Amino acid sequence: MSSSSLGKPGTAPADQIQETISDNCVVIFSKTSCSYCTMAKELFHGMDINYKVVELDMLEYGSQFQDALYKMTGERTVPRIFVNGTFIGGATDTHRLHKEGKLLPLVHQCYLKKRNKNFSDSKMSVI
Repeated sequence: MSSSSLGKPGTAPADQIQETISDNCVVIFSKTSCSYCTMAKELFHGMDINYKVVELDMLEYGSQFQDALYKMTGERTVPRIFVNGTFIGGATDTHRLHKEGKLLPLVHQCYLKKRNKNFSDSKMSVI
């Protein structure tokens, strides 16, 4: 798990959110006092999956990030969970995907995509 350094002045919250989602396979937008957020983090932790947490109540501009997430997802509630660049829902939705056996394949898809991208970026041409 890594926590976030979002809240860069001069960069729109929606752009910072998009960048965070692009750079990480699993992103949980959370609040430290939210039991559903804790439940979601524990699910990924228990599956031994790395995830990035953005604690909105710890950010100076957290409410602006929450507004941007609302525009992106249609809800203001937390957690807002993204896997492989796609919004998958909140804690209940995430647990349902896990029970249906659909969560892990989504995460693995992302890691494979990132690994292949890194591999192709690091290939050298030999002449």
